Amino acid sequence: MIDWIPIAFVTFKVLMFGTCMFFAIKWHYDQGAKGKDRRAVLRAGGMVAAVFVLSLLGLGLITFTLVRMLGLDLSFP
Repeated sequence: MIDWIPIAFVTFKVLMFGTCMFFAIKWHYDQGAKGKDRRAVLRAGGMVAAVFVLSLLGLGLITFTLVRMLGLDLSFP
């Protein structure tokens, strides 16, 4: 029998992230259309993307370090 919890949570997560990304992009596009410099909007979007990537890398490093400290097996079969 299939376990439906991961399927439901992953589906919910994808839908929520997709909706939030749509409204974030729309908001930034609308801010750019108000008369702000397009270059400033692109710069702000790039900074947000850079912060996201850096925080994702930091979280991965912290997770990897914690897993190593706890002695969990990270090898592939």
